Amino acid sequence: MGHNTLVSQISPVMATYSRFPVTLVKGKGSYVWDDHGQQYLDFTSGIATCNLGHVPDCVKEKLAEQLENLWHCSNLYHIPNQEELAGLLTANSCGDQVFFCNSGAEANEAAIKLARCYASKVKGSNFPEIVTFKQSFHGRTLATLTATGQEKIQHGFSPLMPGFSYLPFNDNDALEMLQTIKPAAVLLELVQGEGGVIPADQKWVQALTRICQENDILLMVDEIQTGMGRTGTLFAYEQYNIKPDVISVAKGLGSGFPIGAIIAKQEVAKVFEPGSHGSTFGGNPLATAAGVATVSRMINSDILSDVQEMSVYLDCQLESLKAQFSAIKDIRGKGLLKGLVVETNALDIVKQAISHNLLVLTAGPNVVRILPPLTVTKSEIDEFAQKLEQAFQGIEKGE
Repeated sequence: MGHNTLVSQISPVMATYSRFPVTLVKGKGSYVWDDHGQQYLDFTSGIATCNLGHVPDCVKEKLAEQLENLWHCSNLYHIPNQEELAGLLTANSCGDQVFFCNSGAEANEAAIKLARCYASKVKGSNFPEIVTFKQSFHGRTLATLTATGQEKIQHGFSPLMPGFSYLPFNDNDALEMLQTIKPAAVLLELVQGEGGVIPADQKWVQALTRICQENDILLMVDEIQTGMGRTGTLFAYEQYNIKPDVISVAKGLGSGFPIGAIIAKQEVAKVFEPGSHGSTFGGNPLATAAGVATVSRMINSDILSDVQEMSVYLDCQLESLKAQFSAIKDIRGKGLLKGLVVETNALDIVKQAISHNLLVLTAGPNVVRILPPLTVTKSEIDEFAQKLEQAFQGIEKGE
């Protein structure tokens, strides 16, 4: 058998995803279309990425304008869009300076490097420890999968990076252990997305923050899935009355255009000097054009208050479904990041939903994750509820 014959029998794309049998080719607002013209209601938002809906006009126009001028240049030169976006992010957060990259994993990677650099330069620590939490998810790079508190993500990639400890999430014993460990930093999701859509307890977070402040431990909040308005405020940390030292963002920052960032307080950010960190594509003119348009829309419209209103409406519809189907055991989440805890296989429900032209996700084996665009309307939520009802009916019938 010749080499070309063998290659023709397999996909040229590595099999790193279990893909659904749908090929998406177009999107607008809350809807996407496949290559056969079938329309789907998209309550995944590209995994909390297309927060303004698919192909939002404000971002499309900004990108079209930038495409006519400059696509890329080195970070050795000043980039106006980068300065503007950094200004928008710092003006609307507790941070002072921004580093731009290309993804959420890279943002957390930068946060980890920043924490280690701070520990070395400011505290004189040669072996700084970073605490994360069980069932967390922080990325797929070697450092960020080590930071992730899930063995299934780490399996097959040993030896893992040293310098990480994992404590139980929302657990008071973890607070006592934190005072014993006294790490350089804590990396925390305020809603564990991949881990099951589990919100952090308000009092627990505030107690954790006090311990960090009293022991000079950096508090780093992973807002990659919760940021950019997803929970009803620009950042989820605002709802916990805390001010993190470092915030990592990505996903919704560019409305689908690849971009990530960390936002840090100046006393932490200053340990990064020329040569400490870098990125070829991070913060380039196109990426930051998308970011400027996205964040400007977020802060100069009623989207955040709309999220709060639509979240309440979505909760009502989900409660109605819970009352109808015994398979639904719990509803949790914040804003427009919702999880349905089910007694059946969540993936079966996702597949049933696809057959009814609805796209939703899983968050572990028994949680259906729901992530509509922040621009979702009541009529679209009604349509979602109807389609999800049909999906659960299909499961009950054994379809």
